[in-house]
Amino acid sequence: MTRPRNQPPTRDTPIEPERTALLVIDVQNYCARRGEGELAGVGPEYDYYIDRVERLVLPNLQKLVRACRANGVEVVYTVIESLTLDGRDRSLDHKHSDMHVPKGSRLGKVVDEIAPVGDEMVIPKTSSGVFNSTNMEYVLRNLGVEYLVCAGVFTNQCVESAVRDAADRGFMVTTAEDCCATKTKAWHDASLEVLKGYSRIRGADQVIAELARPLRATANR
Repeated sequence: MTRPRNQPPTRDTPIEPERTALLVIDVQNYCARRGEGELAGVGPEYDYYIDRVERLVLPNLQKLVRACRANGVEVVYTVIESLTLDGRDRSLDHKHSDMHVPKGSRLGKVVDEIAPVGDEMVIPKTSSGVFNSTNMEYVLRNLGVEYLVCAGVFTNQCVESAVRDAADRGFMVTTAEDCCATKTKAWHDASLEVLKGYSRIRGADQVIAELARPLRATANR
């Protein structure tokens, strides 16, 4: 049955792979690689975060990225990286936070485990909200994207900003919660509780099952 034009889909509507993109947020050497960038010389306060990234987030992202590629879903990356070597283009917040990844730096590269392949897009940013400071919305609209799966770090910062802004711009958003991490479990859980008002909360395996469903339906005809 076709949905009337004046009846919007519910937040829990399953994704449609042909109109879906995966947005991987800041899973880069600067903030997702032990001993590098922001994680160089950190103390035990980062143990939970680093362990979650290594043991949960990266393995789940590997599965999710593979499934997206296999089902024709666009994989788009955003990374913290200045457009200049000295960072003069950074947002005021990044300057206040002394956050700077020079143009072309290794720290601005997506981690090897989920590195882009072919001509997959990597969009640099110097703010928490990728929709506020880049042409991300323009790119997604050009791709025909209506459903957006968000994953990455930090859950309560750049991921949360992306989810909120995408929802406000009319995208149907899914947060892949076991593909996200932040510095404490309490912060992660609190952020997910907030994001229930802007997106579906799903695990990687649940998203993968939705991606495969159209293929199974076709095969059973």
